[in-house]
Amino acid sequence: MTQILSESINDLLADFIKIRKNTSNLFKPLKIEDAVMQSNIFGSPANWHIAHVTWFFQKILEKYGEEIYSNENVNLEYLNSYYQKFGNILPKSERGKFPRPTVNETLRYRTFIEEKVISFLKKAETSNKLSEELKYDFNLANQHEMQHQELMIYDFQHYFQRFPDPADNYKPISRLAPPSRQVKKPAGMVEIPGGIYELGFRGDGFCYDNELPEHKVYLHTFKIDVGPVTNGEFMKFVEDDGYDDFHYWLADGWELVKEEKWRAPLYWDQKEDDDGWMKKDFRGIRKIDPDEPVTNVSYYEANAYANWAGKRLPTEAEWEKAASWNEELQRKTLYPWGDKKPTPKQSNLLESFLWAPSKVGSFPDGKSYYGCHQMIGDVWEWTSSEYSLFPGFNPKFSEYTNKWAINQKVLRGGSFATPTNQIRNSYRNYFKPQERILFSGFRCAIDV
Repeated sequence: MTQILSESINDLLADFIKIRKNTSNLFKPLKIEDAVMQSNIFGSPANWHIAHVTWFFQKILEKYGEEIYSNENVNLEYLNSYYQKFGNILPKSERGKFPRPTVNETLRYRTFIEEKVISFLKKAETSNKLSEELKYDFNLANQHEMQHQELMIYDFQHYFQRFPDPADNYKPISRLAPPSRQVKKPAGMVEIPGGIYELGFRGDGFCYDNELPEHKVYLHTFKIDVGPVTNGEFMKFVEDDGYDDFHYWLADGWELVKEEKWRAPLYWDQKEDDDGWMKKDFRGIRKIDPDEPVTNVSYYEANAYANWAGKRLPTEAEWEKAASWNEELQRKTLYPWGDKKPTPKQSNLLESFLWAPSKVGSFPDGKSYYGCHQMIGDVWEWTSSEYSLFPGFNPKFSEYTNKWAINQKVLRGGSFATPTNQIRNSYRNYFKPQERILFSGFRCAIDV
């Protein structure tokens, strides 16, 4: 399928400028000391994030023959994340030990490369050299930066939650109050008919190469939860000693529970003299809301809960059909509600500026044809599927999606930290089954 990318140079430039501004707005509230810290090996310092995404644009420019000279003498040796073709790689666990370039150098470097990108694209248009490959690469660089916006927010949560002072927290430039509407919590499961389903991206616009090619799979009829599993529902698993019973756990997960002494989702805290679970998030220290989707759980925890509940996790094809298929139209849609881009009326994504999951049932206008709520936004949802490449996969940018197709699980749907222009029903996220830093939840399925 031919993909239509940004329709013109003006579209591509407008996206570039907007995305770079959004990254700057995420970075601005940080003190320099906080910007260079790495709270754990699975995260990265914020300063590294904003330098790395700029370095990625530089590498795209160099691919097309641009020679980058800077008077700033910026040290770029520490900015390669995992691209073997670009030479030396700083291990992820070491990024906090090398706060270079410095924050001031990084900010100057970003301005310098931004000017180079704008100049290059304008020249490419006037010289009629805007090939489809070139447009794809710059679209990819924009998408790459949006991915790092979300990763930065994961790192902010992990870094600031350690400090007991509620005021010692990340304070975003933009924050909105949750919508003041009555929420009717959806309950139960909905049946999804089986048969042949075409899995993957269909439509115009950007998609990653791992969403292609669209291909046929066979699904048996199944039922799926109409809403993601809530904190209150997960608490019942915790209170029923779910973390103490090996019967519910995969072997590797059970070893982690014992080794790491997991007793509840990441960031949940219960004092001996307290009668409830507490958590520090971007809203401060507060009691866990039982009606919000559970988040920051690993695949192992999601799978254990599903076993305890007598259910299972859906496959990614089941999840996508529940989100995408419209029986009346007899076709898939880009989003659960249709083909129009998400708005804060339909979903809770980064541009909603809520900075937390919303109560289940908060977005009835965003439900799918089958009646499934909040399949886009709020929390990423674990599926039971291994991350593998679709039959006939053809990489568009080497070492971006293809090299990770081992020992990872697929997640779908985005979170409250996912930029609106990043997400669609076919978007395939992937993490290792033990990872909890991402804003991940789940919903369950059963066979019929």
